[in-house]
Amino acid sequence: QVQLVESGGGLVQAGGSLRLSCAASRNIFSINAMGWYRRAPGKVRELVASITNGGSTNYADSVKGRFTISRDNAKNTVYLQMNSLKPEDTAVYYCNARDLWNSWGQGTQVTVSS
Repeated sequence: QVQLVESGGGLVQAGGSLRLSCAASRNIFSINAMGWYRRAPGKVRELVASITNGGSTNYADSVKGRFTISRDNAKNTVYLQMNSLKPEDTAVYYCNARDLWNSWGQGTQVTVSS
């Protein structure tokens, strides 16, 4: 498995941008898929975006056109660029690595004020 550490969360006004980073404890080039999930207060955790080791991406409908996921295998890091943020994007964001196993980071809080 792999240990994951998220960073980059914070407080931002609606319309602003943030970039989340997920640093892995080892090489990620062979990991089948990396992704970002979020859990808003009172809601279940949901997939935000994912990227395979082949570079294929998948996004939740609610973030398409605003968020971009990318991975830098040389830095063992996955990013989530979030633009045009909305108050409904407020949540704890979790990094995930999925192969024959699942690993999760501790989460980073994103708060978007109106």
